[in-house]
Amino acid sequence: MKPLPSLKNLYYLVNLHQEQNFNRAAGICHVSQSTLSSGIQNLEEQLGYQLIERDHKSFMFTAIGEEVVQRALKILTDVDDLVELVKNQGEPMTGEIRLGCIPTIAPFLLSRLVKQCHENYPQLSLLLKEDTTERLLAALGKGELDLLLLALPADVTGYHSMKVGIDPFKMVIHKDLADSVHEPVDYQALPDESIFLLQTEHCITGHAISACQLGDSRKVNPFAATSLHTLVQMVNSKLGTTFLPQMAIDAGILNDTDLTVLAPPGEAPYREIGLVWRQTTSRIRTFRALGLEVQKLLQQKL
Repeated sequence: MKPLPSLKNLYYLVNLHQEQNFNRAAGICHVSQSTLSSGIQNLEEQLGYQLIERDHKSFMFTAIGEEVVQRALKILTDVDDLVELVKNQGEPMTGEIRLGCIPTIAPFLLSRLVKQCHENYPQLSLLLKEDTTERLLAALGKGELDLLLLALPADVTGYHSMKVGIDPFKMVIHKDLADSVHEPVDYQALPDESIFLLQTEHCITGHAISACQLGDSRKVNPFAATSLHTLVQMVNSKLGTTFLPQMAIDAGILNDTDLTVLAPPGEAPYREIGLVWRQTTSRIRTFRALGLEVQKLLQQKL
């Protein structure tokens, strides 16, 4: 059998590619810089190709080096899944799950999910990360996360997904302005630039525009908020109106405000909530069971 590259050296290579700095990569790998450099040189000797072009001040990955990094990522992820498969054989609700979640869900659901899982599955530990959909999917693909809790639809091509519930959108406005808005709401009757939304990297903006059939961009204020809490503050200052997911309202985001809730026009608009995981994972039973826990929470009223 021909000698195979060590997983340790592949791990060194992947972290160097991610950090683009030998010192930082060595720190992440908990080894000295010379050990990391020697491991990558040994990998190059085993493969018979140069993976990194070096000089005394800088380095760059060769074309074959870039390809090796991508394949090494998959190998390391598959090995991690293999270890989890054996570790959790017969006991799917044990061990750690690195769970990523978007900011328009995380503050309103994750604490309840962690508490519920701790009560029902004390041997299961959830390690949480909050970020945008795009960044979370990238982390999932690299094996840095195991599972994502997202708002759908989203481009999850190449992954498995499980829909766990729906989250309706509601329109909110200051109570002093509510009398000027007649139900059912006619968006065309609203003043220009009176609708506040999140920045475009937050998927809820696209979901709200699509679900609420908000097609006239003149009605949208050019100010783009970074969080739902910022939107609430803008609208509470009598500057206009916005759309909020029901789970945020149920969690008390409107507490201590003078905002009132209106039903958007047409069929009740909503976003779908789903779990997303890699197709190669061995923990499907675990993820589906966790999905059932999320379903229970979405059906509960606070």
